[in-house]
Amino acid sequence: MEKNQYRPETNAVRIQTEKTWQMEHSTPLFLTSSFTYDSAEEMRATFADETDNNIYSRFSNPNVDEFVQKVCSLEGAEAGYATASGMSAVFASFMALMNAGDHLISASSIFGSTHTVITKFLHKWGIQYSYFDINKPETVEALIKPNTKMIFVETPSNPGLEIVDISLLAKIADKHNLILNVDNCFATPVLQRPIEDGAHIVTHSATKWMDGQGRVLGGAVVGKKELIKEIHAFCRSTGPAMSPFNAWVLSKSLETLHIRMARHSESALTLAKGLEGNANITWVKYPMLESHPQYAIAKKQMSGGGGIVCFELKGGLQSGTRFLDALKMLTLTANLGDSRSIASHPASTTHAKLTDEERAKVGITSGMIRISVGLENAQDILEDILQALEQSK
Repeated sequence: MEKNQYRPETNAVRIQTEKTWQMEHSTPLFLTSSFTYDSAEEMRATFADETDNNIYSRFSNPNVDEFVQKVCSLEGAEAGYATASGMSAVFASFMALMNAGDHLISASSIFGSTHTVITKFLHKWGIQYSYFDINKPETVEALIKPNTKMIFVETPSNPGLEIVDISLLAKIADKHNLILNVDNCFATPVLQRPIEDGAHIVTHSATKWMDGQGRVLGGAVVGKKELIKEIHAFCRSTGPAMSPFNAWVLSKSLETLHIRMARHSESALTLAKGLEGNANITWVKYPMLESHPQYAIAKKQMSGGGGIVCFELKGGLQSGTRFLDALKMLTLTANLGDSRSIASHPASTTHAKLTDEERAKVGITSGMIRISVGLENAQDILEDILQALEQSK
């Protein structure tokens, strides 16, 4: 693997698996389940962790290793592990680092599946949890117990785009010897580097902006070497490994991540400004709008607002249905981070399993629309949304 000697965006292009005897320019696919050895001694040494040789693609693979090195360079992390999906990354970051009897503190404004893992499954392993209001991070310290092990947060949150001061949480975590785990999916390391602000590990759904074209599933956990060692050991035995093919796709995708996120952010800001004040909308939320409640924090820890814009239709659920049905160009799907713009209704899709009360607590209303801004012309995106808004009344 070539040395990480350049700036992150250059490393995302130039980090590459060592060339084979064919001297290929682009990394080939290593579609193999296992790897061979020239001697019994070499095999023994490899299994004893005395070499860097690969053993089995559930443990490591050249394509996966290349992808992980790129994500580590982008995030400024010491080590990492790639998983089959974003949720397997989140789950592994919980289960590898917490034990029965431990306590997790999490923001309540999180992805629906993460909420399900925390509220429905962690108790089966004897792990307790407490939620805090992401808009009131000063309340975290009061929730800390003798058995608290980790603080988990998404910023910006999915789908409400709430933002929390990572450095504030990092100070609390360090004071109490806790692990700060930040889901950086929405911002990507191009726009936000939580480790620089004090996070200990960072989780990603690579399925979203990292892929950028809605093709493959993937996840990643990166951070401090001693923490990743535990996560690697857990995943090596339990099996949520990223496939070599998906890693190959994602590694190539990272080569254009900086360029894509700049365009997504630029178009999203254009859209957000174009929707502010619309008669059919109660509010518009985007990190780089001055009207965002945490605008000052966003400006401090993010270099751009990302590609998600949310707004609230005045007519609630019925208006939301009419709005989605009236769209001509935007795609209706629960995914995000695609080259194509996407509209979704969180209350009936990604957060449908939450009760009305739970959705209200995290700011998800019946008329809330989430737009994943793609790479089309920004005016075409805005015009399609404006015409659909007129028909949503």
